[in-house]
Amino acid sequence: MKMTSGFANILKNSTGSVKKNTGVSVGFHDPDTWVSTGNYALNYRISGYFDRGIPLGKVTMFAGESGSGKSFIVSGNIAREAQKQGIFVVMIDSENALDSDWLQALGVDTSEEKLLKVNMGMIGDVAKFTYEFIEGYRKEYENTPKDERQKVLFIIDSIGMLNTEVANDQMKAGNLKGDMGHKPKQLKAYITNCVNSIGSLNIGMVCVNHSYESQDMFNPDPKVSGGSGLIYASSMVIAMGKLKLKEDEDGNKTSEVNGIRAKCKVMKTRYNKPFEDVEIKIPWDKGMDPRSGLLDMFEKYGLITKSGNRLLYVDIVTGEQILKYRKEWMRNEDSCLDLVMHQFKNHPLIEEVKEEEKGDETFGTDVDISEE
Repeated sequence: MKMTSGFANILKNSTGSVKKNTGVSVGFHDPDTWVSTGNYALNYRISGYFDRGIPLGKVTMFAGESGSGKSFIVSGNIAREAQKQGIFVVMIDSENALDSDWLQALGVDTSEEKLLKVNMGMIGDVAKFTYEFIEGYRKEYENTPKDERQKVLFIIDSIGMLNTEVANDQMKAGNLKGDMGHKPKQLKAYITNCVNSIGSLNIGMVCVNHSYESQDMFNPDPKVSGGSGLIYASSMVIAMGKLKLKEDEDGNKTSEVNGIRAKCKVMKTRYNKPFEDVEIKIPWDKGMDPRSGLLDMFEKYGLITKSGNRLLYVDIVTGEQILKYRKEWMRNEDSCLDLVMHQFKNHPLIEEVKEEEKGDETFGTDVDISEE
């Protein structure tokens, strides 16, 4: 049925009025800007693409135990990759743990032209700061085409360390009995408002959070602090664990601990299958290799197979057999891993992810969440 002029006027008048309201927009806001996590395998697990990581216009949360590489990936890799695309980074540090020397060693530009770092410990202070920034951004670029606006990425490291006014007042009184559930409610309200406010803007948000081991033998997935509402409000959730890295740069086993193996499990995503994981090696002396985890992923899909004491891949274009030792694959000799990565989507063994297999508002959040 053809739309009548009267009905068209109703749509025009109603959308024109709601556009004036804060946090209200009309139409679809599919992400057009993606920021790499600094690791190809993790990018794929989150977005379904090796060159994409987390999108602007959404809220992403990395939750993990202490020392699992959360800040390394978020405040280091993601901040660096965002700056490479001209994205201004607003970094909120609630742990007083992000030093300029450490960030610069990871390639982050800490100059005032590229990064704003603020230190806050209260949920209310962070909420007020974020609101005023977003409102100022909205007014400044109200009549500016979206592709001409300054892109911004908020990084909160960490949201789990933020405190409430109730807990602060109790500390002043010397009576630390807990905030009686105020923190989960305030965190959910904060993230929910941010999701609604940044959806139509060139603004993204990445939060670092804490997780704890589950005591449920039937549901071993980690518990994430902040309450279940925080999980539902976030667009993407990546849980991280850590193992000791006991090998040298050539992959030889050692008795000494030379770094960590970060186990990343995508608990919630709308762009790929949830509950898929990847293990990333982060040696202390050299840092993360962006191709770490690729070889294991390709073996899991059956693209690279064992042939004697070597690993074999058959080029799907030329039919050439690429036969190399595991160490050579790990070093990406002759760009062997790059070749498999570029042919991944077109490989006959790789099936396209169906829409019903991707995460949505409820699927991907059925984990035991602590109400800390």
